[in-house]
Amino acid sequence: MSERRTPPPLPRAPVAGPGSPRDVPPLPGSFPVDTSHLPQAIRDELEAPDPQALDTSAVELSDGVNRCPRCGSSDVRLKPGTDVLVCQYCRHQWHGERVEEAYGLGEGLDQLRGTVIASGARDIAADASTLMSFKCTGCGAEVTINTETTMTARCHWCRHVFGVNEQVANGAVPDAVLPFRISKDDAVARIRQFVDKRRLFALKAFKDQFTPENVVGVYLPYMIVDSNVSAAVSGKGEILTRQYTRGTEKNKTTYYDADIYQVERQVDFTVDDLPLESSAERGNLDIKTNTNNIINAILPFDTKNALKWNASYLLGFTSEKRDLDVEKMRPRLEDQLLSLARAQVERSLVRYDRGVRWEQEQLEVHGTRWVSMYLPVWLYSYHQPGRNGGMLHYIAVNGRTGETMGSVPVQQWKLLLAALTAGTFIEALVIWMLVAGL
Repeated sequence: MSERRTPPPLPRAPVAGPGSPRDVPPLPGSFPVDTSHLPQAIRDELEAPDPQALDTSAVELSDGVNRCPRCGSSDVRLKPGTDVLVCQYCRHQWHGERVEEAYGLGEGLDQLRGTVIASGARDIAADASTLMSFKCTGCGAEVTINTETTMTARCHWCRHVFGVNEQVANGAVPDAVLPFRISKDDAVARIRQFVDKRRLFALKAFKDQFTPENVVGVYLPYMIVDSNVSAAVSGKGEILTRQYTRGTEKNKTTYYDADIYQVERQVDFTVDDLPLESSAERGNLDIKTNTNNIINAILPFDTKNALKWNASYLLGFTSEKRDLDVEKMRPRLEDQLLSLARAQVERSLVRYDRGVRWEQEQLEVHGTRWVSMYLPVWLYSYHQPGRNGGMLHYIAVNGRTGETMGSVPVQQWKLLLAALTAGTFIEALVIWMLVAGL
């Protein structure tokens, strides 16, 4: 008969005094996690360093009032054609601080490690309100601004001008803004000139309704990304050794002989100020429903001249709110970086006169820095009715350089007639297929 024994009780830990760390239970996840048994993708995510923060908040503007440094008036506007702010009361003028110098954004690109996210590029809180309320310091009234549609408002009692300058969690306030340089009259003239060159084939309804004066100045949300990258690509390259023709006069075939080589390249590089659309709507490049790709055609912007955020730059213009977080934009960034890597090695492939077909690509992003920025665009839009909701056409003007590109809806029969008159039936058929999107 075996004897059953009760194990002695475990020794009790001494009672901790007030304020001791032992009084607080450990937080979930505070113990080290064994990642050896996890899939590589999950392991990489868990072991990746936490994003660093770059504080771009403007403490002096936290009350929502952008004051003239000379007289204190809040009636401040952008001087047309410049980056200068003007007080509407005492006419004092001053230039905002460039964000590049304020936060050292052009420095240490080759030293970037991990993910650095500026205040205005933080993840958007799903439950963040779009309404911002301010207590007017002039009369005590409450002023509310709906950040879905505007970033500034005027107190209806004492005429104080308020702007949303606080880095709120709804994605409405960026870190920097690049002010308009091109005036509306200039933009209207450029759009009119663009359409006039294409008026012959333009849709009649478009010509009847074309009113370039309806052009809108809009600040579009972008992420400006710096990166420190290594990339490796490998594939097959061909060098032509012989070209010859065989067959009869009416049935000739040209043949090419080439030597095939295994080609491998590795490149380390940095990227300074790569712009990525941070609006899901503008990033939608479905050419069957819209011509958003037109906006990419007016790049680049002189982002080095972007200024620290101040809502006064937006008076008289509209803006669109960012709705994409950094992680959702990372695949698009990696696609762009791979394209840049291929361009980096292009100069070393001259001897492969038959070209190189890349079969494997590897990208290692050592570090990135994300800054949210508003970029200025003049937009004219026209909705062409049709199947599946029709097509939304845009004509865009770069608000800094005046670069203009657009989409004009055309009369297909006019294009076909012109092709038949000047060329062949095959050319006309190709043009029709392009217009019809086939």
